[in-house]
Amino acid sequence: MPSNNYYDVTTWPVGNPSKDVGEVINSIIADIKDRQAATDVDNGGKPGAAIYIPPGDYHLRTQVVIDVSFLRIEGSGHGFTSSSIRFNVPEDEWPDLHELWPGGSRIIVDLPPAGDGEESKGAAFYIERSGSPRISSVEFSNFCIDGLHFTPDGSGLPAENTYVNGKTGIYVASANDSFRVTGMGFIYLENALTIHNADALSIHGNFIAECGSCIGLRGWGQASKITDNLIGAGFKGHSIYAQNHGGLLVTGNNVFPRGASSVHFDGVTRSSVTNNRLHSFYPGMVVLAGNSSENLVATNHFLRDHEPWTPFLGVDNGLDDLTGLLCVSGNNNSVIGNHFSEVIDSQGIQPAGATPVIIRLQAGAGNFVSNNHVVAMDVHAKSSDSCFSAQVDALLATGASDGLAVTAVMVDPASARNTILDSGSDAQVIADRVANAVRATPTAGNQAVPSP
Repeated sequence: MPSNNYYDVTTWPVGNPSKDVGEVINSIIADIKDRQAATDVDNGGKPGAAIYIPPGDYHLRTQVVIDVSFLRIEGSGHGFTSSSIRFNVPEDEWPDLHELWPGGSRIIVDLPPAGDGEESKGAAFYIERSGSPRISSVEFSNFCIDGLHFTPDGSGLPAENTYVNGKTGIYVASANDSFRVTGMGFIYLENALTIHNADALSIHGNFIAECGSCIGLRGWGQASKITDNLIGAGFKGHSIYAQNHGGLLVTGNNVFPRGASSVHFDGVTRSSVTNNRLHSFYPGMVVLAGNSSENLVATNHFLRDHEPWTPFLGVDNGLDDLTGLLCVSGNNNSVIGNHFSEVIDSQGIQPAGATPVIIRLQAGAGNFVSNNHVVAMDVHAKSSDSCFSAQVDALLATGASDGLAVTAVMVDPASARNTILDSGSDAQVIADRVANAVRATPTAGNQAVPSP
C-alpha cells in the first residue's frame, strides 16, 4: 500500500516544481504538519516524511523553510560536473561539449540576492525550530544544489571566478540533533553548508566543490563527523571550518586545492583530523586556532604546490610561506605520522628569500609533534589553459628536482613545553631547546660507524 508520507515533487498538486520547487516543498511540509499534528498516537504520531526529487532541473525561487523533524529530502543523483572548467573554456567551444550544466536531481537556486548581505536569506534550504526538543533527523541525500553563476566583486576577475553570489545551499540556524547530509552535490554557491549548534551531525560521501566555502560548522557542536567527502572551496573561503566543537571527526576526505584553508579549527577541542588527503596552492592548509586543544592530527597527506591553471594565476589567500602548512595555537595537541610534500618554485617564495615553514607552533604549550616526514622540492612552476591536464601533470611529476630548504618545525616564543621528535633534522627544527624537548631526525651520513 503506498504511504501517504512519501511525496514526489512532480506529482504534488500545488505549484510547478520546474518553475519553483521551493513553493512545492513548502506546500508538502505544510501538509505533513497538518496531518501529523498529534504528538502521541499509539506510541508515535509524527513519523515525518520523505520528499523525492526525480532527475531533472528544478528552479527554486522560494526559500524552503524546514521546521519539522524526521524529514528526508532525496533525489536520484548528485549531478556534479565542473562549471568552473566550462566557464573558463572559450565560448566558441561550448557547442562541442557533451554537457554544459550539472545534472541529476538538480535544484537551481534562483533566489533574489539579499540586499543586506545576510547569508540565511540567500539559502535554498533554511532550517530553524525553537523549543524542546531540538529539531532532529533532517536528511538531505543524493541531489544537486547549484548556484548557477557567480557575480562580479570588483576584483577584476571574471565574474564566474569570484566565488561570490550571496547564495547558500543549506543553512541550519538552530540547535539540531542527528542531521545527515549524504551523497549530495553542491556547486557554485558562495556557501554550500552552514550549520549552527550541531550534535551528532553526519556529513558523508558528498561532492562539495567550486563553492566559496564548503562546510561551516558554527556556534558550537559535539560528536559530529565529516567523512569521505570530495571538497574544494574557493580562495576566499574554507573547505572545512569548525567553531567551538568537541569530539569532531574529520576523516577520509579528499580536499582539493584553491581553498584559503583545507581545515580550519577555531576553539575546537578533543577532535581528530586523520587519514585525509589535503592539497593546497597556499600556506595555512590546516589551522588550529583560538586555543584549539587536545586534538589529534595524524596520518594525513599534505601537498602544497603551485596553481597550474591559467585563469587563477596570481591568486592566493594572502598568507606567506612563513605561516606554515600546519599552524597550531593551542595546548596538548598531537601531530603524528603526517606526510608533507612542499613542491614549489623557490622563485615564488614569499617573502623573497625566506625559508618556508611546514609545521608552526605559534602559541600554547604541551604539543606533541612526532614522526612527521617532510619532502621539499624546488621545481619550475608550469601553467596550462587546461585545468584537468595541468593539475594531473603536476600531481604525477616526480622527476629529478632540486631539494628545497625548509623549516620542518618552527616553535614561536609564545609556545613552550612542546615535544618535537623525529620530524626534521637538527637544522630544520627552530625551537628553544631549553623551553622545548627536541629530538632531531638523524641525517644520513652522520651516523656513528660501529666499531669492528
